[in-house]
Amino acid sequence: MYSIVIDLGGTIIKIGLMYKGDICEYKRLDSNLSVGLLPNLPRIKQEINEILSGRNIRHADLYGIGIAFPGLVDPVRNQVISTNEKYDDACHINISEWVQANWNTLFYIDNDARMAVTGEWCKGTAAGLDNVVMMTLGTGIGTGVIMDGKVIYGQHFQAGSLGGHFVVDYKGRKCTCGNKGCVEALASSFFLSTIIKEHPQVSFSFKREADRLDFKELFCLAQAGNTDAVLVRNECLDIWSAAVITYIHAYDPEIVVLGGGIMKSQQIIIPYLQKKVDEYAWCPSGKVPLVHSSLGDDVALYGLEYILQKKKINRLYQC
Repeated sequence: MYSIVIDLGGTIIKIGLMYKGDICEYKRLDSNLSVGLLPNLPRIKQEINEILSGRNIRHADLYGIGIAFPGLVDPVRNQVISTNEKYDDACHINISEWVQANWNTLFYIDNDARMAVTGEWCKGTAAGLDNVVMMTLGTGIGTGVIMDGKVIYGQHFQAGSLGGHFVVDYKGRKCTCGNKGCVEALASSFFLSTIIKEHPQVSFSFKREADRLDFKELFCLAQAGNTDAVLVRNECLDIWSAAVITYIHAYDPEIVVLGGGIMKSQQIIIPYLQKKVDEYAWCPSGKVPLVHSSLGDDVALYGLEYILQKKKINRLYQC
């Protein structure tokens, strides 16, 4: 049987058809993030139905649909409980009801970074380990944590998921969450234009280009020796380093996995962060290695598939 897994990214919506643990078809849509989730649902529905009809898959052949969401989620009630300028209408939408009305199948929704670390843990670089932190660098910054062989959730389903909102400079820039000095506010794609414009040492001519720059271009310019780009890049690298060190102190992992779109520049990011972590993290039992996600942009899809498989098995035992 098949499953459909969906990663509601800040820039791209990814839809995967899974069969026996592997992706056998894949679709990508622009997120149209600013319009919210509700206007995106018909587009997602159309893509899912096109995938199914194209392969002659009946709704009865689906054993589940899973969604990775960039916000706080109650996976017991399958309900988004809090957002942060990403699909802000989702808290008021009964997504489970939408799935049942269209496909009448098992449904599961969870935080996207939590599903990413689950994917790495069950199928990727962290397979076989009991204590793992994953940090996703992209439109926002997310984290997921495996501790003592279990995905952590906490009392309000937010444990391990708010690494992008750990404060690394309490006098810093105001974040979309309302706090000051969050990792996300100081070093994410969402804030990159503001980071460049507010940098006190960056030239005026470079600031004028801020709105057209992304991290890929920034890293390319820095590699070519542009001094303004180097200043901004290194500041972001230092923020990410401080964040990873804090995660290590908080969760005591065996490994830290780094993923997300910004990690296309992994050859610069990982050695830089590893050097800082080795120097400043308090780890008397040994150094904590930083590695790149082996599953890339699809990692959360594999995490969803793993959870759906478990839920399918649990259902069979309950029958």
